[in-house]
Amino acid sequence: MEYKIGMVTKGEVTGIQPYGAFVSLDEETQGLIHISECKHGYVKEVGDLLKVGDQITVMIIDIDEYTKKISLSLRALEDPQTFVYYPKKKRHYTKKGKIGFQSIRETLPKWIKQAKEDEKNQINSR
Repeated sequence: MEYKIGMVTKGEVTGIQPYGAFVSLDEETQGLIHISECKHGYVKEVGDLLKVGDQITVMIIDIDEYTKKISLSLRALEDPQTFVYYPKKKRHYTKKGKIGFQSIRETLPKWIKQAKEDEKNQINSR
């Protein structure tokens, strides 16, 4: 079978390593689900999610052109709504005084005047 990026297929978990799980797609083809592609969020150990012999559905997210290694993902098939993300509190600090482009508006005439004076000085010094 010819596999393509984006294809969703079934496979069997054939091995678990600290960095991911190997999945047999057919008799001749095997791919790897990296630990970061197991699910949304933090995964401490792949063995907590998958076991050898599990029949799973995966998405092909990459195929190395030279080595023909296939990268797989379970995370790509998850509903992102099921992932709960708790963002850190954002603290907004405001500077008192000038806001936005106001300071540029005030200093631009000074810069233009200084540039004209510098230009005159260069012409006179020749």
